[in-house]
Amino acid sequence: ALSSAASDVYKRQLMIPEGYRPKLGLYDTQSAIEVIKQTFVSKLTANLNLRRVTAPLFVQSNTGLNDNLNGTERAVAFDIPDADTEAQVVHSLAKWKRMALGKYGFPAGEGLYTDMNAIRRDEELSNIHSVYVDQWDWCKVISRLDRNTEYLKETVRQIADAVCDTLDALKSVFPQITTTLQRQVSFVTTQELEDMYPALTPKERENAYTKAHKTVFIMEIGDVLRSGEKHDGRAPDYDDWKLNGDILFLSLIHIS
Repeated sequence: ALSSAASDVYKRQLMIPEGYRPKLGLYDTQSAIEVIKQTFVSKLTANLNLRRVTAPLFVQSNTGLNDNLNGTERAVAFDIPDADTEAQVVHSLAKWKRMALGKYGFPAGEGLYTDMNAIRRDEELSNIHSVYVDQWDWCKVISRLDRNTEYLKETVRQIADAVCDTLDALKSVFPQITTTLQRQVSFVTTQELEDMYPALTPKERENAYTKAHKTVFIMEIGDVLRSGEKHDGRAPDYDDWKLNGDILFLSLIHIS
């Protein structure tokens, strides 16, 4: 449980629309989470040709497998006396996934997914960011010929379809949910965003473009823009800043 002071700080990070009322109670919310997890796994694995593997909760500190995110975040570490070693709770599985693909012998065109639990102690808290992370994580082997922008875009479309199919399944079980998402994805680079909205901050650019296009994939994150600034930070040791990006959805919700 959070202390009173910590709870007050956390609440200040949350943005709750005026007049908002939850569509589901706590009991039905748990059922909805189950529908979401089961449906999304089914859709994503079918679209991307993935197999499930079990993810580690922690890794040995000296293996180099723990992702260092932007290079500044501190990992939660603890010693294991009986093994005479130190371990770190995972930040993310970006490096571990690549190791696992080779270890399990996945061929080109196939990949793995896992349900990752992580702790990010230095996270900036908000509606979509928490110290505790529970997320689907996946990685796939592709051929050198497929390492291009068009293959990336097609993969993004398949992920967007999985998300939209999951929402459709959820609404069939809980018709009181009125959220809508757009399937069609608009693609834009961070430099194009800066050119379009030079007076806005990176997050404001994202918001403005997503408001206009509903479902967006923002590409080429991490490198320095012509202004001399970065759009956002990305891992310095493995992330390809020319073939990466974030998917953003504008969810339209009827508030009654």
